[in-house]
Amino acid sequence: MLIETLKRLCALPGVSGMENEVADYIKAEAGPYADEMITDSLGNVLVFKKGRKAPEKRLMLAAHMDEVGVIITGITDDGYLKFDFVGGVDRRVALGQRVFINGAAGVIAVKAAHHAKSSGDENVPKQEDLYIDIGADKREEAGKIAALGDVGTFDPQVMEFGDGFLKAKAIDDRIGCAVMLELLKDELAVDTWFAFTAQEEVGTRGASVAAYRINPEISLIVEGTTAADMPGVPQTKRICTPGKGVVIPFMDKGAIYDRELFALVTKLAEDNGIAWQTKRMVAGGTDASAIQRSGMGTKVVGIAAAIRNIHSPSCVGKISDFEALLKLARLFIKVQGE
Repeated sequence: MLIETLKRLCALPGVSGMENEVADYIKAEAGPYADEMITDSLGNVLVFKKGRKAPEKRLMLAAHMDEVGVIITGITDDGYLKFDFVGGVDRRVALGQRVFINGAAGVIAVKAAHHAKSSGDENVPKQEDLYIDIGADKREEAGKIAALGDVGTFDPQVMEFGDGFLKAKAIDDRIGCAVMLELLKDELAVDTWFAFTAQEEVGTRGASVAAYRINPEISLIVEGTTAADMPGVPQTKRICTPGKGVVIPFMDKGAIYDRELFALVTKLAEDNGIAWQTKRMVAGGTDASAIQRSGMGTKVVGIAAAIRNIHSPSCVGKISDFEALLKLARLFIKVQGE
């Protein structure tokens, strides 16, 4: 069920600040298993499930619902949409990609190569040179489809391919959401809060609010993280690799993970035959940065799936890693009751 849930989640639109459809799906799926559910003013979905006993320290798991996307900033006289990115998107991966705005399809395009001023312009076009072609030929026609401030998502097509790989948009962090939905079906060892957070991609905003309300003492962040295992990239800069197990980071750009919890999670993986790896560079960031600094401070630890082409229409991960992520998260909750 994990992979089917992941596929459904990845196909839903949920650009930062507009996570409604993802949140509605999560509430419908989590509802039968929840003892309490809160949707706060920022759009976080906070789910509490009682376990066999209360943990020694209040426990929260967190995963973010939002994804990167586009936001419309202008309409040209000849019917093209000007836009900016919501969240961090590499402009190179966006060229020629399909986007959907209010149900209408468009294509991200750039001025023709023979108009580029230099090879640098041709390889990495500037944001102001990009536009979305929605097949309109005048401003009025385009305005019937999109208005300034409307958001768009990348192509929702999900595909399994090759030796157990899955391609989709928004695997970061719908995989974390899918893992938590599966955990909610379990008979839990301890009382647990599950925070499905909003607006992570634009500054971990939802996590700050969620952590303030729940006030966890220990938090496990379940994520997707960037892999750079591409040809021509030195081994020391490949960060992590799909298919080599759960990623357990010791530090990223936003947080230093608790050393005792890091040791606990790595030992759980090793004792239970779960392949794991850590990042070979200090890179990226997660909701851990906000949660760690909330209230009087929270001990945080992270587990993640390695994702190629993260923040793009074609995120790629290994299904075996996704399944291992669920197994390790399940063990982490179990050990809180021992």
